[in-house]
Amino acid sequence: MSHLVTVIGTVFVDCKGFPFQTYHATTRNLGSIQFVHGGVGRNIAENMARLSISTSFVSSVDATGMGTEVIDRLNDLNIHTGFMQAAPARGMGMWMAILDERGELAGSISQMPELDVFEQIVAQHGEAIVAQSSHIALELDLNETIAKRILTLAHAAGKPVYGIPGNLDTIMQHPELLQGLSCFICNNYEADMLMQQPFSEQAPEEQKRLLADYVKRAGLRSMIVTLGEQGSVYYHAETNETGHQHVFPVQVVDTSGAGDAFFSGAVAALVRGADLKEATICGTKVAGWTISQSDTTCPDLHHRMEADEIVMSILSASTAHN
Repeated sequence: MSHLVTVIGTVFVDCKGFPFQTYHATTRNLGSIQFVHGGVGRNIAENMARLSISTSFVSSVDATGMGTEVIDRLNDLNIHTGFMQAAPARGMGMWMAILDERGELAGSISQMPELDVFEQIVAQHGEAIVAQSSHIALELDLNETIAKRILTLAHAAGKPVYGIPGNLDTIMQHPELLQGLSCFICNNYEADMLMQQPFSEQAPEEQKRLLADYVKRAGLRSMIVTLGEQGSVYYHAETNETGHQHVFPVQVVDTSGAGDAFFSGAVAALVRGADLKEATICGTKVAGWTISQSDTTCPDLHHRMEADEIVMSILSASTAHN
């Protein structure tokens, strides 16, 4: 069965600073500065393509050389960009981030994109976008208008939707957006806010219990919560599948793309028919490969996937039974 995963989300240009030595917030730090293509949606689209998933990306960019460069890079990966459009200004966002000597985020400022052009794309082409897709990966915090239109069309067409948060603004105001999602993936700090209790402070067994309760209340089919170096917990409402997944040790360089990478790996496995435990393993693997280098995505992701016996055994077995 052929798949086309349509990713709907933002494009950012990331400006990252890496100190040569211990980072001090109140003084000058010598280091390196890099500009890289980013954005939750864009990162996921690139990751999915590198994981050998046929991918389409829906977003807006700036009508500048940088905007053209973003689209060209996606096209080079054979990502369908026919529903991407350029905006006169602020079609994509910017993210300025400082990483400390351990590769952990020490501070950041985000300039969000304007979504006028994005809304027009979804209003005019929403039916065609959903019709072309076997599965949809949706950045839920774009805004209520975009999220509700895509979800309404996808649910009506019976297309599975996998959700990832942005800044939680839209989800917190409209929790009904989570209803019916095939899987929702967030981190433990986002889970604290969504569950309105200190999920992060609990032991894994209690986290699994809280997660199962939240999934049922929110009307989700399944959910994974990442816990940083503590791994992740997951729950599937229909199969009652639950568990805790540990991390695989890596040398950390830059953690800023970890969440997008985890989501990409997990969804790539789910699309191929893997169960939630297997998807969580794949997400953990892809996140680990990504944080072990300095880009927001992992340039040699396809090679790492093919060289990893655990991931290939999951994806091969899942594809054979799907």
